[in-house]
Amino acid sequence: MTQISGATQPSTPLVPPVAKKVPTTREHHGDVFVDNYEWLRDKESVEVIEHLKAENSYQEAVTAHQEPLREAIFQEIKGRTLETDLSVPHRKDDWWYYARSVEGQEYGIHCRIRAANSGDAVADWTPPAVEPGVELPGKVVLLDGNVEAEGKPFFAVGGTAVTKDGNLFAYAVDNAGDERFTLRIKDLRTGELLPDVVENIFYGVAFSPDGTRIFYTVVDDSWRPYQVKSHVLGTPVSADEVIYQEDDVAMWLGFELSADRRHLVLSIGCSEFSETRLMRLDEPDAGLVTVIPRDERILYEAEPFLLTGPDGQETETILLTHNKDAINSMVSIVDADEFIKPLAEQRWRTVVEHSDAVRVNGAGVTSTHLVVSVRQDTIERVQVLPLEGLGTAAQGSAVEPFFDEELYTAGVSGSDYSAPVIRIGYTSYFTPSRVYDFVLPTPELPGGELLLRKESPVLGGYSASDYVATREWATAADGTRVPLSVLRHVSVQKDSTAAGLVYGYGSYEVSMDPGFGIARLSLLDRGIVMVIAHVRGGGELGRRWYDDGKKLNKKNTFTDFIAATDWLANSGWVAPDRIAAMGGSAGGLLMGAVANLAPEKYAAIVAAVPFVDALNTILDPELPLSALEWEEWGNPITDPEVYEYMKSYTPYENIRAVDYPKIAAVTSFNDTRVLYVEPAKWVQLLRAETTGSEPIVMKIEMDGGHGGASGRYVQWRERAWDYAFVADSLGAIDLLPGAGLK
Repeated sequence: MTQISGATQPSTPLVPPVAKKVPTTREHHGDVFVDNYEWLRDKESVEVIEHLKAENSYQEAVTAHQEPLREAIFQEIKGRTLETDLSVPHRKDDWWYYARSVEGQEYGIHCRIRAANSGDAVADWTPPAVEPGVELPGKVVLLDGNVEAEGKPFFAVGGTAVTKDGNLFAYAVDNAGDERFTLRIKDLRTGELLPDVVENIFYGVAFSPDGTRIFYTVVDDSWRPYQVKSHVLGTPVSADEVIYQEDDVAMWLGFELSADRRHLVLSIGCSEFSETRLMRLDEPDAGLVTVIPRDERILYEAEPFLLTGPDGQETETILLTHNKDAINSMVSIVDADEFIKPLAEQRWRTVVEHSDAVRVNGAGVTSTHLVVSVRQDTIERVQVLPLEGLGTAAQGSAVEPFFDEELYTAGVSGSDYSAPVIRIGYTSYFTPSRVYDFVLPTPELPGGELLLRKESPVLGGYSASDYVATREWATAADGTRVPLSVLRHVSVQKDSTAAGLVYGYGSYEVSMDPGFGIARLSLLDRGIVMVIAHVRGGGELGRRWYDDGKKLNKKNTFTDFIAATDWLANSGWVAPDRIAAMGGSAGGLLMGAVANLAPEKYAAIVAAVPFVDALNTILDPELPLSALEWEEWGNPITDPEVYEYMKSYTPYENIRAVDYPKIAAVTSFNDTRVLYVEPAKWVQLLRAETTGSEPIVMKIEMDGGHGGASGRYVQWRERAWDYAFVADSLGAIDLLPGAGLK
């Protein structure tokens, strides 16, 4: 058991770096705002880089006393992690694919072995048994991330693909952290790289079924994916064909192959409506066909497949997950020919009805079943229905794998069109990640069968019985009940003396679902009660929950978080003056907002890659992703009401002369989503305005992107930094008796 009580604060005050003031005037809708720190946006400026380095030096000095605690937390993460491990192999065509991790190495190693075809479908889709440190016979290394990363400041993989015949392997690598990838192709028969190299692509790659072409996406200058292109192997990249270009700056473009690999499926959309275009891969010259045009303002996903009718005939069918007359979405199937008609005349057959209590997240198909992802009572779950009789009176009942925890997450993590099983990922707050194969129902096995393939091992004497997770509810100012997930060590006493941490996000309909985290145990083991606040703007309680926390309802996100904080302060678990807050990205905007609204409620705030200069960013459509944000926040360029509303809450514009708590802004120099300049400006103005004496620091990773630095050990140290800042600020640096590594 590690005790860190000897750590001491620095005895002499440290002087933070002070950026010069260069007034820049912004004027919109008659409102004038003077920004003294906009000059920090010049990423090429030597003066800016020196200032950022000075921020890091100040942060290092202010938090130097936390180093023993950081090291202790890092060692706890490391000590609970099985560093040499293998993923459960997943089958694609005639091969089993898996990843290996090796103790002492930062990155995973992608491998495969050949699969057997005995004629027993379930047996053939049963993954081979794997043991850490034991090589599988016939193993082929596809990509060793440690070799690829050698000598590089950053390494991340943005997509991989294998041809159907298994001969070619494509992979996309980012060595800067800016999420622009270089695509390379390896011939797995020889191990040699092909001369084809495509620079500056976005996430995701896919081969055509015949293996002669590879599809990829390109971003524009504002980092918006706007082109899907096709590269014919062996031809110059300059000759690559643009399959489709999306010119609307407020629309995002992506692609995938249909489950049966007969179509290229282009998805174009924003958070409020979308459009799908299909291309037959066996008839590429026939061009793209639009399923439902965006002018209909329907938010939908479309999956083409062949549905066998009672007469044995196959009909080209489109599976639709859509919000037409269904705010929480529903599932329909439609004969492809119907889309030739006007929308009002089309015949759609209902498969999954709309429900105010159930949010339909998406649906897909195998050769025998429909697979649906739904959310009910905040929990994501999986349901399957047979294709036979789908959309008719003979439609079969949905079957759902059963799990025995109250708070959990279960989702499809992989499926193959021809497989008799689907792969399901399962986790809860204190159940490590599990991999299941769910054998799809048959007349002989009507309930299907859930087969546990692996539970991620947790070392160091971990026991789930040492911890408790409960569902609680806070009441917002308008009377809305806000769900909370409350996590604590079982030995914490309900005597109003413990420390607490509130975590939140609350944007883009993203749900903070239950999930296991080794690093989090280090906080709980120090007696910190953690509340995950499922605030409006997220997706936990359906589409209305999201709509009630976006655009002109955005302030509900912030007041819900404060209500969660008040619940914790009054819960009997914690001392009200020992509460911290944490959030990242849009959750960083949340941190900045609550710092302004209720600074007295928090002893410390950690804001990771924080979107704290949101109004200024969204007012400039040339900045990364700005136009795409209009569907989330509103368009302040054209709408004076949106401008006024955003200006009333955005963190940077609302800093005031109050006692701010300890604040840490954590960011990365190469982040393309939330630029480093936002926290850089924010901390300067906070320091200039605060009437308090608590330190405000910025930690900047000079070689990282939106997710921070790459490499698992580096990421563990980053998490240890964040958690040590929280624990130290709350006076919770020592482990509870009996807690910690064993």
